[in-house]
Amino acid sequence: MEYVYAALILNESGEEINEENLTNVLDAAGVDVEESRVKALVAALEDVDIDEAVEQAAAVPAGGAAAGGAAGGEEGGEEAAEEEEAAEEEEDEDEEDEASGEGLGELFG
Repeated sequence: MEYVYAALILNESGEEINEENLTNVLDAAGVDVEESRVKALVAALEDVDIDEAVEQAAAVPAGGAAAGGAAGGEEGGEEAAEEEEAAEEEEDEDEEDEASGEGLGELFG
């Protein structure tokens, strides 16, 4: 994470994210710098607009995809609730049939 934080610091201060600058920030923070990780991060961030990525990350509610279903709108939520109720009713009917013995009669014709 230190490497990503260093890149964010460079971006925030308007400095170019390159191997030398990233290494300098990490050295200043007292991190044991691994050159391969620095190179990999610089290469990975080459075509990334960090400001846009940070804005998108900030727009995602806590819980990410897990909250997506709940935040899908009222219609989606209502449909899911109706489907759940229908499934519960079917389960209740099946339990009632089994309790009255009707389910066994169907097995033996």
